[in-house]
Amino acid sequence: MGQDWILDVLADLKTFARENGMPSLAAQLDDASFVAQAEIASLAEENGIGLLGKRAAPGQVDTTFGIG
Repeated sequence: MGQDWILDVLADLKTFARENGMPSLAAQLDDASFVAQAEIASLAEENGIGLLGKRAAPGQVDTTFGIG
């Protein structure tokens, strides 16, 4: 699961904000979710995690997670 849990928390907060008449907060939480996704992806890239992590040669798939 890693750090993806934060995306679930932000989604829950956004739902709460929308359902309770806080549209500005919901919009800010959308922005926060976008930033969190970008930073999680950046951290994964730094650690060589993902389909094309640093351990994968061009044209190959990283088998860290049994993919490829």
